[in-house]
Amino acid sequence: MSEDTVVITKEIIEKEGLSMDEYEMIKKRLGREPNYTELGLFSAMWSEHCSYKNSKPVLQLFPTKGKQVIQAPGENAGVVDIGDDQGVVFKIESHNHPSAVEPYAASATGGGGCIRDIFTMGAQPVGLLDSLRLGALSKDRVKFLFKNIIRGFTDYANTVGIPVLGGEIYFDESYEGNPLVNAMTVGIVKNKEIVKARATGVGNLVLIVGGATGRDGVAGAAFASAGLDEEASKKSSAVAIGDPQMGRILRESCLELMQKGLVLGMQDMGAAGLICSTCETSYKAHTGIEIDIALVPRKEEGMNAYEVMLSESQERMLVIVDKNKLEEVKKVFAKWNVPVDIIGKVTNDGIVRVKENGQVVAEVPAAALVEAPIYKRSATRPKYLAQVNRLNLSSIAQPKDYNSALLKLLSSPTISSKNWVFQHGDPKVAKDVLLGPGSDAGVALVPGTKKAIAATTDCNSTYCYLDPFKGGAIAVAEAARNLVCTGAKPLAITDGINFGNPKNPEVFWQFKQAALGITQACRALNTPVVSGNVSFNNENPKGSVDPTPIVGMVGLIKDKAKITSLYFKNSGDVILLLGKNKEELGGSEYLKVIHGLKRGNCPEIDLKLEKAVQKTTLEAIEKGLVPSAHDCSEGGLAVALAECSISNPEKKLGACVNLDAGRIRPDALLFGESQSRIILSAKKNNAQKIIRIAKKHKAPICIIGEVSGNKLSINRWVNISVSELHQCWYNAVADSLKK
Repeated sequence: MSEDTVVITKEIIEKEGLSMDEYEMIKKRLGREPNYTELGLFSAMWSEHCSYKNSKPVLQLFPTKGKQVIQAPGENAGVVDIGDDQGVVFKIESHNHPSAVEPYAASATGGGGCIRDIFTMGAQPVGLLDSLRLGALSKDRVKFLFKNIIRGFTDYANTVGIPVLGGEIYFDESYEGNPLVNAMTVGIVKNKEIVKARATGVGNLVLIVGGATGRDGVAGAAFASAGLDEEASKKSSAVAIGDPQMGRILRESCLELMQKGLVLGMQDMGAAGLICSTCETSYKAHTGIEIDIALVPRKEEGMNAYEVMLSESQERMLVIVDKNKLEEVKKVFAKWNVPVDIIGKVTNDGIVRVKENGQVVAEVPAAALVEAPIYKRSATRPKYLAQVNRLNLSSIAQPKDYNSALLKLLSSPTISSKNWVFQHGDPKVAKDVLLGPGSDAGVALVPGTKKAIAATTDCNSTYCYLDPFKGGAIAVAEAARNLVCTGAKPLAITDGINFGNPKNPEVFWQFKQAALGITQACRALNTPVVSGNVSFNNENPKGSVDPTPIVGMVGLIKDKAKITSLYFKNSGDVILLLGKNKEELGGSEYLKVIHGLKRGNCPEIDLKLEKAVQKTTLEAIEKGLVPSAHDCSEGGLAVALAECSISNPEKKLGACVNLDAGRIRPDALLFGESQSRIILSAKKNNAQKIIRIAKKHKAPICIIGEVSGNKLSINRWVNISVSELHQCWYNAVADSLKK
């Protein structure tokens, strides 16, 4: 279809994801009618994925400043200081709708795009994490999606040479038909070598570097910003296809180019492809860009301007270089065998001018594209909460057999070992991984130093379904707790926002409440938000997915010798519990798995207590008093104790535990998910030292047992061999996939 022959109608405007009011705004900004290509440019740049037009007023609530913050939101990724003129660069991105259509390709490009966001800043990526949500694993379609999402993500990571550090995977019926696939990348940069997305210097050259441009991923940003209805679920053409071999050499060549000081500005061509990278880099630099798309290398014949500008073909970068240093630039790319083409120049008029063989096919002010309309949506407390928050504990029968209940929880897909996933990783690319998948947090060495970076992704979506404010705060608190359990001081977060339709007042209320919860916890724990991603319109035929504000967090371990893992190390060690046990069963995996209920009030979160527990743990680890530390989360205290016993790949150790129940019913004591609790182990002669540290920080602490034998026993309720616990927990996911 030639753009010249397209008559823009109401149907075409709406198909592009724009409202008629927005179309009137476009005409006003241009002072004329847009042509079809220009309409497509606005469609992409005014999509939620690129503009945050529905979320920006709420995202402004987040704290983004701190002594450790080098780069706050607004660039390809955030950066926080880790000392010695180094920073950690990190970002989370979603690839939800594409993964529902083409799970293998979409999960691969989700990881790949996030990697490019990191090295675009001048950082060497050191690890990938994922955060996945799928429907019930008993369903054939869910099994298909799960297998292919994992294969796509890990195959890409293995080939591109970046290890998977960790992540999280939840299964819940709310995600059937609309899986959530979020990828987080972490990298290390020298602070003086940080590169930003700026088209600086009038007359300087605009280069396209890397893979050729095809029709894959055309209008992907608009696709990702719309609902996933039956028609959308067939749009495989909106899914880009990755090339990890090109991704690897593109990364290395770009990093070398930046280290040699040959880059003035750089941006990945991810969402919205060529138009996003050109208009954003020129807008930030207060310049313009003129390109000729006839110079863009293509892998398909007959592509029109609309397709070239909106293609999201992978492994492509827009690079701005000094016109006098072109030959040096070409030498670097030739060394790595990476294609490079001059497609235009930087101008001074603020216009993105697109030509084809010298003829103008689109001409739009960069500001008109970047400054999308901002909407303040109405928010209404969801009606469903009045029903689902009701929970009469007296009507919940206690298990007749607590051993069976614990085994059933350990074998549930959300809680059980994800070793089937971890086995897809290539150990050859993990040389700098000090603590890998399956730990409370992944830990990677900062090359050339004794420092290490810990990273995690966390969110309990059921809590957010029951109370998005508390759920958002708990996501931050748990992420920080997971880092602390490895010996890391939490630094900052990246937010992965996944919700339903923002035009639905009940969905928008969930989003706003979750953001307020995240804000409160970030302020309390001094973990500002430095980057993130918003994905709306995550819905299936039954309604919206559970609200899922994922928190990706990084922390610093100053001395890698102090890294702590979750499993028991020595028979005879004392087991201590930091924090308070409460009678809280609402929103627990126990209620979902054992009783088939998803209701009640989610656990309370006391951020003052959380800080005290985390400070105690960090100080005890730094003083070398703690061989193991593990937080209590899904499945409660009994599951956490079991994981401490069975996670050691070399030596599995049992434990004898005696809990003071007080007035707490046994199932709530064993399986309740009260927050701000950490299980520590220590030599007997160090136990009192830890207790004194806890008292100094005003953190509740008590000795609850001893590491011993080959069974886990808890009071008179639980008595199971470590081998039975391990077999049940370790094989559950693989067994489910075989059925």
